[in-house]
Formats: sequence, C-alpha cells, structure tokens
Amino acid sequence: MIRVNVLYPNNPGSTFDMDYYLNKHMPMVREKMGAALKGMTVDQGLSGGQPGTEAAHRVIATLMFDSAQAFERAFLPLAGEIQADIPRYTNMAPTIQISEVKM
Repeated sequence: MIRVNVLYPNNPGSTFDMDYYLNKHMPMVREKMGAALKGMTVDQGLSGGQPGTEAAHRVIATLMFDSAQAFERAFLPLAGEIQADIPRYTNMAPTIQISEVKM
C-alpha cells in the first residue's frame, strides 16, 4: 500500500478555500481516480507541536493506492486536469510525497 501525501504549507499570505476543496476538488479527484483510489483523507492544520505555534501545513490530503504503479496509471493521464484546478482553491503550490505504508 502506498500513500500519496499532498501538503499545503501554512505560508503567510497564502489562501485556501476549504469549501471548494472538500466539495469540488476532492470529489473530482475521487471520480477521476476511480477504483485505483482505495481511500482519502483531508486534514486541516490547527497548530504546531508546541502550544501557541502555527501548524506547519495548512492542509494535508492523503490518497491511498495499492502501489506506486497503480497511482501513476490513474494519475498521469489526468495530471494536467487535476493540477489546473489548483488555482480555484489556493494560491500556493503543494508538495507531493509518495510513501510506502509500513504500519
């Protein structure tokens, strides 16, 4: 199982439309990925590890796939369309990390 983490940093001056993300973007991603997508979560950062500190990331989305190859087969043909939607909900570029789930 692999996890694709999409991390949106909590930068000063950044904007993020959570309503659009949850109700338009992520449902579109779910539909486009089809059966290859095994699960997804969206976390909204609240704070850092120390009291009174800001969260490092404003939003972290997690997409689950059986393998990196399954992700690539599902995502690559649609990458342009999915990425073109980003300016509709944020002015920041996300960081992507693909990880193997060990536990």
